[in-house]
Amino acid sequence: MKIFIATKNQKKLQELKRILAPMGFDVLCENDLDFALIDAVEDGQTFEENALIKAKSGLAQTGYITVADDSGLCVDYLGGKPGIYSARFAGEHGNSDLNNDKLLNELRGVEMEKRTAHFACVVACVFPDGRQFTVSGECHGHIAFERQQGSGGFGYDPLFISEKGPFSQLSSDEKDKISHRGKALRLFKEKIKEYIEV
Repeated sequence: MKIFIATKNQKKLQELKRILAPMGFDVLCENDLDFALIDAVEDGQTFEENALIKAKSGLAQTGYITVADDSGLCVDYLGGKPGIYSARFAGEHGNSDLNNDKLLNELRGVEMEKRTAHFACVVACVFPDGRQFTVSGECHGHIAFERQQGSGGFGYDPLFISEKGPFSQLSSDEKDKISHRGKALRLFKEKIKEYIEV
């Protein structure tokens, strides 16, 4: 069964494909199309709204069952920021170095007990017949005082310390077991069974 992942983020795409492919899906992405995907305007106020906006945009352009996620880092001391603005926290979309620098600056002098945070992820799935659903997952931890060693992950992973250690030091399998996206996609795996025979 063909399912389209609506994202231009290659690291996120790899993560989604790694988790979805073993479920029996024929996973497609923009590289499998003979045209460039038009970016959706993410003007929602929540992760769920933005995930649905992206999924519906992908469906409209491809005609395939489409999956999209919206995710971000929510820091308690900052009132939940950067939240839905995680990718463009420092003003330039997708610049992880600038985003991490800004986060460290905003938490300068804040003790570890107050550096609690969680990653949130909402995965949306939309069907050509109009049906849709969303699932969500969270991973809780702390923000480090400086970037952690390790080449794993992306985005804020060098700063996020989970119960299993810094995200940047976890293998893909280790991260998938505890990550916000891994949790959401395991729920997705069960939820989609209500809609389709995989």
